Amino acid sequence: MDESTDDSWQAENNRKAKNLAGWSIAWLGGTALLAFGPKYMWDYSTLPTLGAVLLNLVVGLAMVMALVRYISGLDELERKIFLDAAGLTLGVTLVCGSCYELLEDAKLIPYQPEISHLFYLMVISFAVSVFVGNRRYK
Repeated sequence: MDESTDDSWQAENNRKAKNLAGWSIAWLGGTALLAFGPKYMWDYSTLPTLGAVLLNLVVGLAMVMALVRYISGLDELERKIFLDAAGLTLGVTLVCGSCYELLEDAKLIPYQPEISHLFYLMVISFAVSVFVGNRRYK
């Protein structure tokens, strides 16, 4: 690849990354609306809540599509790092999530497990996996 082709490829990847970031932030906003809107904005009215659910699903789908477009623009090494990190994150979340749920059933924790705790675990395991993969291969 010559330098101009490499620059345009990198510019396109940066554009896709910004697009993904925008949809991710929009989905986070939609999730916040769905989480807090019924209680604080429309007193559990059904129609606005269903609208927030629909909005969350549509924006979430757009975010997933942006992720697929972003991944399609990665080179082979970046895809490998991403795939390794995604696989590790899936495994960690599956094993730890099922164990976490059983802790409450076995009365080893005094509270109901929350899905948000698994989101934190997913973000941390994915970020660490990508960091380690980048250090390993680059």
